[in-house]
Amino acid sequence: MSVLNQFLKPAQWRFYFVYAIAIMLFGVIAGRLFYLTVVEKDFLQNQGEIRAVRTEIIPATRGMILDRRGEPLAVSTPTWTLVANPKRLWAMPVDEEKGTGPKAEIARLAKVLGEGRASLTKRFEQKRNSSFMYLKRQIPPHIAEDIMQAKVVGVSRTKEYKRFYPAGEVASHVVGFTGIDDQGQEGLELSYEKALEGEPGKRQYVKDLTGNIIRQIGQETHAEPGQNIELSLDLRLQYLAYRELKAAVTEHRATSASAVILDVKTGEVLAMVNQPSYNPNDRSKLNYDEMRNRAVIDLFEPGSTMKPFTLSAALGSGQYTTESKIDTSPGYIRFGRQTIRDLGNYGKIDLETLLVKSSNVATSKIALSLPQDAVWNLYYQLGIGSPVDIGFPGESSGSLPTHPKWHPAEIATLSYGYGLSVSTLQLAHAYATLGNRGYKVPVTMFKQDVMPEGEQVIPSGVAKDVLKMMRSVVDKSAKAAKVPGYVVAGKTGTVHKVGTKGYEYDQYISLFAGVAPATNPRLAMVVMVNDPKGREYYGSEVSAPVFSRVMDGAMTILNVSPDLPEGLREVRLGKKVPYRVVLK
Repeated sequence: MSVLNQFLKPAQWRFYFVYAIAIMLFGVIAGRLFYLTVVEKDFLQNQGEIRAVRTEIIPATRGMILDRRGEPLAVSTPTWTLVANPKRLWAMPVDEEKGTGPKAEIARLAKVLGEGRASLTKRFEQKRNSSFMYLKRQIPPHIAEDIMQAKVVGVSRTKEYKRFYPAGEVASHVVGFTGIDDQGQEGLELSYEKALEGEPGKRQYVKDLTGNIIRQIGQETHAEPGQNIELSLDLRLQYLAYRELKAAVTEHRATSASAVILDVKTGEVLAMVNQPSYNPNDRSKLNYDEMRNRAVIDLFEPGSTMKPFTLSAALGSGQYTTESKIDTSPGYIRFGRQTIRDLGNYGKIDLETLLVKSSNVATSKIALSLPQDAVWNLYYQLGIGSPVDIGFPGESSGSLPTHPKWHPAEIATLSYGYGLSVSTLQLAHAYATLGNRGYKVPVTMFKQDVMPEGEQVIPSGVAKDVLKMMRSVVDKSAKAAKVPGYVVAGKTGTVHKVGTKGYEYDQYISLFAGVAPATNPRLAMVVMVNDPKGREYYGSEVSAPVFSRVMDGAMTILNVSPDLPEGLREVRLGKKVPYRVVLK
């Protein structure tokens, strides 16, 4: 008998054996627990969270875009997006007696969604192993609630925001639009995405195996809404300019058109419209051509609308006065094989008559008598050939060619607006500078509370003299641009379009650029109509009437005092009634 048996009875031996085994098992379990709770703690917690804890992103409300009077141009409305968990749905047990199972749930879901059963089944088949699938995005809350009442397995909803544009097509080129994920795609929505988007919040919660929320964990981070942006646009002027431009395009069967109104003192863009346009609230039939903000993207040769600036360079040089005479005989001037012509032989004319008759010969002779870069320098100082830089994607800079040695024909054609290209906005900026007595201020799309700083690029006295001469253009050759009760200074332009093989002599760009009231300018406006196909194609016939109708309304809307006796008399007699803008 062993030594152990000498001291232990059989019952005691069995007791200690079992006790030892229990201690060993306890040690193994304790070791395992220590391993799991200490060594593998982070890994296991992470795996548990993956399976049970969900993080929900709380979308931030996108900032509003407003006009200068606080009228909304872009707002966000709350919507619901329906999502599904295909993996969970396909894991459902099939009970043929009760008629339950994945396909039965899909059939119920198809009915409440109003979608074909076959197409919905195909979508679920393609996402069989996925835990997430969009069903319908950005639907009204009451519709989402009706669908959720069906209690389809694996279907839930998340909150989103959808952008709405109250002004529709009237301001679409300026405001732009957002995509399905509420991110800017065009216009100011794209340019100022960072300011508008806000900061999303988040919260965490625990779900059970069936997807039900058990409890929220951790601290909820609240969403920070985006910044509101207040534009310089006046929606009343925007509606008015849009309506009149659209009517002109329809009347003259034009391909496209654009118009810009600037405040000459502050550089604020009060209206910017284009044709054709699009409705950002319904983009089902959207095409790229309609999306172009032509006022800042499309370029054209400005033609005769640049003659006032050539005269500004001439008067600023000291070589000319308003009384100077230029001999245009015999009505043309030759440079080798190139001939520049007027519509007739005007003989000796002064600078005012030059503008009224729009004499290319007189303008060319003046430019050739100046230092060869005099006209170019003034164009450059006015911003021609440089982007206006107001934050629009795809903004064009235009072109202002330069040469080490200028050929006389190049100087001549540049002086009356050929051989360079501008956008409607650039031309409006140049006219705003002229209307501001030669003082150039930056163009801006945002409302200004203080007067901006700028630079004097045209001597004040010269700008005043040129504006006075431009008044005769409206009085004598562009009468359709007149505004009842107000003095208008402006210039027409009728430009041959450039084609693949040179100038198209049956296609034109019709222009009118001007300021009002001319005695103390408040607004500058440019109207550009591309390729009018009716009998009328001159700027005085196509674009000048648009300027007149829009400026007439703008003067009243902004309460600008008339500067003609008949205008003052109308105010005193109460005949000048507030202008109402109604978009049909």
